[in-house]
Amino acid sequence: MGRKAQGTRSVRAWGVTVPALFLLAMLVVVAPVAGAAYPERDITMVVQAAPGGASDYVARTMAQYAAPILGVRINVINRTGGAGAVGMGFLANSRPDGYTVGYVPVELSMLKHLGYADIYPGRFDLILRANVLPAALTVRADSPYRSVEDFIRAAKARPGALSVGNAGPGSIWHLAAAALEDAAGVQLKHLPFDGAAPAVAALLGGNLDAVTVSPSEVLPHVQAGRLRILAVMSESRSQVVPDVPTFRELGYDLVIMAWGGFALPKGVPRPVLETLHAAFKQAYDNPGFQKAFLDRGIEPGYMDPAAFTAFANRQYELFGRLFSRLGLAK
Repeated sequence: MGRKAQGTRSVRAWGVTVPALFLLAMLVVVAPVAGAAYPERDITMVVQAAPGGASDYVARTMAQYAAPILGVRINVINRTGGAGAVGMGFLANSRPDGYTVGYVPVELSMLKHLGYADIYPGRFDLILRANVLPAALTVRADSPYRSVEDFIRAAKARPGALSVGNAGPGSIWHLAAAALEDAAGVQLKHLPFDGAAPAVAALLGGNLDAVTVSPSEVLPHVQAGRLRILAVMSESRSQVVPDVPTFRELGYDLVIMAWGGFALPKGVPRPVLETLHAAFKQAYDNPGFQKAFLDRGIEPGYMDPAAFTAFANRQYELFGRLFSRLGLAK
């Protein structure tokens, strides 16, 4: 009797009856599901490049405009190194719960071919493509080459003589010049520099015949009358230099561009991907977002998840062929 009374007092001391205990257990199980709306906490956005560059600018602009839509903060962190391999590797190995997203540049489709890292489009769930930076064939304003045909005619007359600066071996701008060789049937002299800016400086100094970097990287000098863009390697005319023809308009099937977008680790739940895509697309459509891009010379270039995935895979195949031709594939 004493034991029974003691046991009854123990249950009453907790203030919980047996049915109430059952209800409490059900709440413990059900509560996480009922409160599983995404996002519930801050999101981390990983950038593979240093602060201040185009990648960082695009990522921070997206974070600025998308955070109020999602109702949480998007904290941007920079993880640099290995031509983007460090940052993209960190993203690929993050938990696929939607709370770590990342900016992925064109190197997403290049790094595995170069042997830098096991990074390629299939390791990620792509959210959207946000921007493009097409390559452009640019010469000095006082150059004798006033058109693409002038340049190609001279290159055919003197194989390997015309010098074209790029941002380093295996860079997207190096590939642009190699693709131009293929499309036009010419041979050029490739001169690597430690980035696009030094290559442009060499062109300004009269030490190169041309560069194949983006319009944004030569735009101030074009506007000042020091350089002239002959054509851009984009699918359609660039919003940054709308008066410049594309190579396709001139009869050359040549589309080479730097590009960037946003991605998640592989295996994120579909509703999470859809939520992020909807928020990022709404941010992208904001006129302020568009103006921020164009003010920086960055061209908006939206693609949805399916289109971006197909595009990145095509780029992966293209770069594999180009790297093999250049002897750079690993």
